[in-house]
Amino acid sequence: MTFDRIAAAIATALPVGLTEDVRKNVRAALSSALEKMDLVTREEMEVQEKVLLRTREKLESLLIRLDQLERELHDKPPEEYR
Repeated sequence: MTFDRIAAAIATALPVGLTEDVRKNVRAALSSALEKMDLVTREEMEVQEKVLLRTREKLESLLIRLDQLERELHDKPPEEYR
């Protein structure tokens, strides 16, 4: 839900007799509260999800490779380590 939709929903819930100044104050208070929440945009979240997915894929690949190398090392006789 966007800021404007939240503000509109709150404005709709307020009594009709409120002055425009009161409505502006409610909007300003809502804006201030949302800014303090340190929220991110949907686009920023989607970018970070993609980065996390690529990181997980790379980690999985590296773990598989590490497992292969450990098995190879374990299978070699000790004289081949030199």
